[in-house]
Amino acid sequence: MGSISGSQNSIYLPNTGHVSAPPPREDLDSTSVPVIKVGWLDKNPPQGCVRDVYSKRIIPTVSITGVVNVGEQKFEVVTHNRTFLFRAESDLERSEWVTVLKSCVGVSHARTSLDMTFNPCVSYEMKGYLELRGLRSKLYTVVCADKVFLYKNTEDYRLGIGITSIDMNVGNVKEVDRRAFDLTTAYRIFSFVADTDQLKGQWVEAMRNSVAEALSNYEVAERIWMEPSNQMCADCSAAKPEWAAINLAVVFCKRCAGEHRGLGQSISKVRSLKMDKKVWTDDLIQLFLALGNERANQFWAANVPPSEALTLNSSSEERRRFITAKYREGKYRRYHPLFGNQRELNNALCINVQSSDVCETLALVFCGADVSCDTGDPELPSPIALAQHHGQNLQLELLMQNRNTEVKVAIDRVHYMAPPSVTHNGFLFKTASMSVRLCLIEFSRRWCVLNDGNFSYYESDKNATPNGGLKMKEIVCLAVSPPETHGYDHTFELYSDAERLYLFGTDNPETMHEWVKSIAKSFIPAAAEDLLLKDFERIGRLRYKDRLNREMSRLGWFCLVGSNLHIRLEEHTADETIDLQKLLELSIQPENEVLVLVERGRTLYIEGERKLDFLGWAAAIQRNAGSSGDTLSQQQLTEADIPVIVERCIHFTTQYGLTSEGIYRKSGVNSKVAALLEEFRRDARCVWLKEGEHQVDDVSNVLKRFFRGIEEGLFGLEAHSWLSATEINSRYKHVLLLKSTDATLRALVNHLYCVQRFADLNQMNLHNLAIVFGPTLFQADGKDYSAGRVIEDLIQHYVTIFDVCLHVFRKMFPGSGDFICTVYLEEKKETAEQHVKIPATMTAAELTFEILDRRKISVKEKDYWCCFEVNEKEEMERPLHYQEKVLPIFHSLGTDSHLLVKKHFSMETMLVYLASKVEVSKHGMMKFREERSLLGLSTGSFNDRYFILTSTSLRLYKEVRSNRPEREWPVKCLKVYHGMKKKLRPPTCWGLTVVYESEKQEKQERQQWYLCCDTQNEMREWFATFMSIQVSLRGSHQRPLISRCAAVLLLSFIGGSHQFLRCAAV
Repeated sequence: MGSISGSQNSIYLPNTGHVSAPPPREDLDSTSVPVIKVGWLDKNPPQGCVRDVYSKRIIPTVSITGVVNVGEQKFEVVTHNRTFLFRAESDLERSEWVTVLKSCVGVSHARTSLDMTFNPCVSYEMKGYLELRGLRSKLYTVVCADKVFLYKNTEDYRLGIGITSIDMNVGNVKEVDRRAFDLTTAYRIFSFVADTDQLKGQWVEAMRNSVAEALSNYEVAERIWMEPSNQMCADCSAAKPEWAAINLAVVFCKRCAGEHRGLGQSISKVRSLKMDKKVWTDDLIQLFLALGNERANQFWAANVPPSEALTLNSSSEERRRFITAKYREGKYRRYHPLFGNQRELNNALCINVQSSDVCETLALVFCGADVSCDTGDPELPSPIALAQHHGQNLQLELLMQNRNTEVKVAIDRVHYMAPPSVTHNGFLFKTASMSVRLCLIEFSRRWCVLNDGNFSYYESDKNATPNGGLKMKEIVCLAVSPPETHGYDHTFELYSDAERLYLFGTDNPETMHEWVKSIAKSFIPAAAEDLLLKDFERIGRLRYKDRLNREMSRLGWFCLVGSNLHIRLEEHTADETIDLQKLLELSIQPENEVLVLVERGRTLYIEGERKLDFLGWAAAIQRNAGSSGDTLSQQQLTEADIPVIVERCIHFTTQYGLTSEGIYRKSGVNSKVAALLEEFRRDARCVWLKEGEHQVDDVSNVLKRFFRGIEEGLFGLEAHSWLSATEINSRYKHVLLLKSTDATLRALVNHLYCVQRFADLNQMNLHNLAIVFGPTLFQADGKDYSAGRVIEDLIQHYVTIFDVCLHVFRKMFPGSGDFICTVYLEEKKETAEQHVKIPATMTAAELTFEILDRRKISVKEKDYWCCFEVNEKEEMERPLHYQEKVLPIFHSLGTDSHLLVKKHFSMETMLVYLASKVEVSKHGMMKFREERSLLGLSTGSFNDRYFILTSTSLRLYKEVRSNRPEREWPVKCLKVYHGMKKKLRPPTCWGLTVVYESEKQEKQERQQWYLCCDTQNEMREWFATFMSIQVSLRGSHQRPLISRCAAVLLLSFIGGSHQFLRCAAV
């Protein structure tokens, strides 16, 4: 208990972002916290019997809410989250403790916000859980400055209630075994165990840096800090910076120092204020005092846009980008009037070094003046000689440090100039409440002023002191509320990086428009100013990640306009636009609050700067991604501009209902139809129709109800012209006039054409379909046949009106009632084409025998024939399982895919391999690469990964020794193909392409990635294991219905490898 008051600063981290734990030196005693009272107390329950030099718990007095006597020399210390019970050796001793604590609590509460903070987001070397040998649980450990802090858990860390702090000036860090290391002090050895070897290395490095920090010399730092502006980092404003660039004359923090080193010695000569004592001559120290960060930044940071300025929480990538722009490129510097005139710059430098104005010299040198230029005086040939001759030691020091410095002198044509024109003022109505809906009485009238990057609001236009305000660089999002959301007709919201929401309102739409544009122009950077031209409802910055590098997030500027999300990413020069209504998937990952937007072939992971801001973006994007109205163009659409509900209903009916008698004429179950239609209207992309779960008649009636209820119908305002047209040519002209509905009309008529081709089975001929769909599509009462006649003509003349390729048409529909599929034998060429009638029940085995019988090919012993699905564009192929239905496969094929029957030459090798395995599973290293993901960003190269394939899942590990998989997929959702695209430049020619499609109806997901094996045999083993497991998951233990199937085999992995071999032997 004796360490309570004396260790406040050890556990509580100060506002400035650094632990102000004073070094144990006599010259810095003034910064130490005085010890008010020391002594031993018994704690109940006890925490160990040994009176150790290290405390068992540290309780900051600021968190104490009360101190109470409880009798028998006992007293209670009450905090925000728990109560501690102590016992003194006597009543007198107890009274002294209670009195002292109460007085400390009063003082702490009076100045809580001045010295302490509950915010754990401060500068630290490393933090996380470590196992401390001898304890049953892990401790939350923080390495910060010259101390190591131990907490019971993250909650205690957040509240600032620690266990103990370890001064590293007496510490030594030593690696012990695989994941363990020891921190040895003069009083105790702390034996820590990290979770992994990699983490152990990071912890050891962090603690050794802390030891070096504790042993540092503060003499130079204290002298440099005597200039007030040098007490803040020149780049991010962090307190007590301990590093400097001796040629640039700026002082900066440790995090920025790492990025300065990356510039190289020719640009930034980085030195420590504490460890490089020999470098710091008296003249160099005096130079830093004469300039200081404030005056140096008047040159280096004269034109920093608010949106690009660094903060304490800026990432390493943001720091690297900013520091490179500031010092290497000189992007923000104050250009000297003589910039670009080398002769005049040199002359000005020669004159100025004879005076004491080092600020002018700094500007001249870093705008291109040559420190070694010829002065024209043989006795004093250079500016350095001039400065030395005139006794200007500080000028001499600055010139000497920059003799070899690289300076960019090319004029930057996109150089940013601060926009002084962005000023605005006027009355607005403000509220401090953050309720969902507000009324008029909750708003107060305030005089608001936007000027010089600051937004302030006053009690009235007569007041000189503002009630509050915020800087434009603190704004992360500006949102325009829908009309009448709150008490005023027009309101807008400002989200700050301090997790605050400012709500303002007005009755005048023009007033709000002016304020919104002015504020947006003040915090949106010039690189993204094109976004300001749009009529946005929400604009601001968000962080994003791509699929392959989800550890590092990047900054982007986003603008939401209706169902379009416009994006300016940091590495792109043009805006990207995502049509939210065409997304394949839109979901939130609740565990880490990430919004996932999936388009075909690319995925975007969006994070907010703060939770409040992120929730606003997520809600707005989800709302705008849904159906926004009752017209076709306002529905959730596919890439072909067809409503998702139409595309999925047609696809399901084509797969399972072409032969269903009375399709579209029979009524489904009314309650199921209504429920399914409501699901589609709520979020069509989350509705997936599946055989067994949905009935054909229910789905077909959903499609009819949708068209019956759509606003203006399928034909829109042209409906009357369609009905009045009497010739086919006139109707054909109307098709050309349809823009938003053309794709939908074409898809529907194509589908109805397919349906009527099976009229001998489903009894829905041309006339019957026209009777059903005429009144439905024209939303008519059906009293006459005019609407039906239009539909009948569209279906009958489908090929002509929609310009269908006759070659493709004749292959698909050569005769009435036949659905024809083109299959190739052994290779894709015209002479190998086979046109086969495909019933809905035909399997891959039956199709293969059909082709072999047609060509009179006899099957020899050990001939293994298969039907392959071949994708030419992706350069991959997949042998179909002998029981797979062909018709759904055919309908799912793209224009670059076809079916091919050929021998499977790897089959015998795969059979031998499976026969040698007792349990069907496999593990090993393969080279891994994902598909193209984020808005066209490169996905990198192949990486070594360790895979484990079991009967239920495929797991990916970063390395063999990893304990947890990075990714895991159920085997039943995977499709494995031979081969991969050559443009991916695979490291070997033995590649597999894997496609994952989730089975979840509420969240359909598709992923594709590539695997490379070292040898052909290894690839065959992986593929055989995949197929064997998947066939066993089908549960198909019965023998094939066709007797020849066992002899031909057709990839019939029935039940496992041993039964597989028995089948092959028949």
